[in-house]
Amino acid sequence: MKELIVAVLVLVAGGVLAALLSRWPRLASTVGATTAVAGSTIGAVFAARMLGGQAPARVEIAWNVPAGAIVLGCDAVSAFFLLPVFVLGAIAAVYGRDYLLHEAHGKSLGVPWAAYCVLLASMALVATARHAIAFLVAWELMSLSSWVLVTFEHERAEVRRAGWVYLIAAHVGVAALTAAFLLWGATTGTLLLESTGFALPANARTALLLLALAGFGLKAGLFPLHVWLPEAHAAAPSHVSAVMSGVMVKLGVYGIVRMTMLVGGPPAWFARALLLLGLVTAIYGVVFATHQRDLKRALAYSSVENVGLVVVGVGLAMLGHATGRPTLAVLGAAGALLHVWNHAAMKGLAFLGAGAVVHATGTRDLERLGGLLRRMPVSGALFGLGAVAVAGLPPLNGFVGEWLLYRSLIDGAIGGGAGAPLGFTFAIGALSAVGVLAALAFVRLCSIALLGAPRSPEAAKAHEPTPLMVGSMAVLGLACIAGSVAPGALVRAFGAATVSLAGVAPAMNGDVRAALVPIGVADVILWITCVAGVLVAARVARRARGRGAEQETWGCGYAAPTARMQYTARGFAELATGFLPRRVQPHVEIARPRGLFPARAGFVSRDEDPVTRDVYERVLEGLADRFARLRWLQQGVVHLYVLYVFLAVVAALTWVSMRGWGGP
Repeated sequence: MKELIVAVLVLVAGGVLAALLSRWPRLASTVGATTAVAGSTIGAVFAARMLGGQAPARVEIAWNVPAGAIVLGCDAVSAFFLLPVFVLGAIAAVYGRDYLLHEAHGKSLGVPWAAYCVLLASMALVATARHAIAFLVAWELMSLSSWVLVTFEHERAEVRRAGWVYLIAAHVGVAALTAAFLLWGATTGTLLLESTGFALPANARTALLLLALAGFGLKAGLFPLHVWLPEAHAAAPSHVSAVMSGVMVKLGVYGIVRMTMLVGGPPAWFARALLLLGLVTAIYGVVFATHQRDLKRALAYSSVENVGLVVVGVGLAMLGHATGRPTLAVLGAAGALLHVWNHAAMKGLAFLGAGAVVHATGTRDLERLGGLLRRMPVSGALFGLGAVAVAGLPPLNGFVGEWLLYRSLIDGAIGGGAGAPLGFTFAIGALSAVGVLAALAFVRLCSIALLGAPRSPEAAKAHEPTPLMVGSMAVLGLACIAGSVAPGALVRAFGAATVSLAGVAPAMNGDVRAALVPIGVADVILWITCVAGVLVAARVARRARGRGAEQETWGCGYAAPTARMQYTARGFAELATGFLPRRVQPHVEIARPRGLFPARAGFVSRDEDPVTRDVYERVLEGLADRFARLRWLQQGVVHLYVLYVFLAVVAALTWVSMRGWGGP
C-alpha cells in the first residue's frame, strides 16, 4: 500500500503547487499535468501488480477524528477499479494541459488543476477505503473537486445550473450513504467496511442494500437518479468529462458491488432488481442519446446507457451467484468488468474527440458543425473510431463486452427454471434494441458533425488540435483496437476480480476466455479486411483523381448546393424519435406564419429530460413555494435571530428535562 499512499501524496502535493502558481497559467498547467501523470503512473503500477495476483494489502493510519480511522485496503476488485482511474486520469491530464490553456480566456488555471489532482487522489481513496468515515471523506472530496471542475465556465448560466444540480444530487447521495453506514455500525458494532462474519438480520440487510443502491446508484447515474449526469458532463471541460464518464461514475457501481460483498452476498431479489434497473437505464439513456442537439449531452446520455449495461452484467453475476449457476455468474461478471474497462477507453476517446471539436470550432451544437473530417482528418477519424466503439459495433472493443452479456443472458434463458426463459428472452430483446439505437445515435453524430459541408463559419475554419491532444486520443484509440483483438488477455488480467464478483472457482474463468476466442479471431479478420479495403479505396481514388470534376457531397444535382440542403441533426433523429411516446420526444414550439404578410415565424426544439422537467422540477418548485411562506421569519434583524436561538435552546432543554422526569 505504500505505493498507493505515495501516489496520493504526489497528486495532492502537485495540486497544491499548481494552485500556488495560479498567477502563471502555463506553468500551473504544466505542473498540474506533470504531477497528475507522475502520481497516476505510480498508482497504475501498484494497481496492475495487485491485479496480477498479489495478496490483498491493508494499512491503518492513526487519525484523531472521533469514531474515525484511516484504514486502506486493496484486493482484486479494488485494484480493477483503480487501474482505469489512473490510466485514463494520466491520459486526460496530458490532453487537458493544452485544452485548458486554449479555453482559459484569461482565467486562473491553478485551482482547476488542483481540483483535478484531488479528484484523482480521492477516487483512489474511495476504491481503497475500509472505514466508513474515511470513505465518506474521500467520497465528499471526489464530489466537491469534480464540482469545481464542472463549474469551470461558471460565467455561463447553463453551467451554473449544471453545478447546482450536480451539487444537490451529490449531497443527496452522501445522505443516503451516511444513513447506510450508520445502520451498518449500529447493526454490527463497527464502522470498518470489512466482512465481520456477523449474520445480519434480514430487514437490516434489505435496508442496507436499498440505501446503498440509492447513494451509489445516484453517482452511477442509474435511472431515475441520472438527471445530474447529462448536465454536469456537458458543462465540464472535455478531459474532465472523459474522467467523470469513463471512471468516476463506475465508482458508483463499485460501491454497489462492495456493499453486496459486505453484507454476505447478493439475495436473488436484489440481483433481479439490478438486472431490470440496468436494462431500463440502458434503454432510457440510448433513447435520449439519439436526439440531443448538444454533442457532449449526447455522449453523456450514452454514458447512462453504458452504465446500465455494466449494471446488467453485475445483476447477472449476482443472480448466478444467488441461484447457484456458476456459468451465468462468471459470464455476467466478466461482461460487466470488461465493459467497465472498454467503456473507459472508448468513452474517454469520444469525449476527448468532442473536446477537439470544441477546440476547433468553439461550439458543441451539431447544427453548426459538419465537414470536420476534411479539416481535421486525424482527430476526426479518432473521434469516429471512438463512436463506432461506443455504438457496440465490431470490430471494436465495445462489442466484446456486450457479447459476453448476450452469452450470459442466453445461458440464463437455456438453463433457467420455470418462468426464467421468458424473462431472459425479454432481456435479450431489450439489449438488442439498445444496440440498434446506439448504432443509430452514433451514426447520426458522426455523419452530422464530420461529413457533408460546414454549417457555420466556425466549422469551415476548423483545424487540428495540438499534438499533445491528438496523441492522447491516439493512445485511447489503440486501447480500443487492442481490446477488440485480444479480449482474452484482458479477461485473464482481471480474472481474480471476476472470480470475486461472481463468487465462483478460479477455473471458471477459462470458460470466459473460451467464449471470447471466436470474437477475437473474427475481429482480427475484420481489421485485416478493413485495412485492405481502405488501401484499395485509396489507390482507386488516387488513380481517379483529376479524371472528373470535383462535386460537393450531397449535392443532389444542384449547381450551387448549400449546407441547408443537408440533413439536420433534428431531421436525422426523426427516424428514432418519431416512434417514441410524446412524453419523451423533444419538446417542440412552433410559431406558424399567419396572415397575408406574416411578420414572424419560428421553430424551437428543446431536448429536455422529462424526468427532470416533470418530476424533480415540479417537486422542488412545490417545496420552494411552501417554504416561501416561512419567509416572514427572515426579518434581517440580528436581535430576532438571537431570540430564535434562545427559544430553540429553551425548547431543547425542556424536552430533555421532561424525558428525565419520565424515569429510566
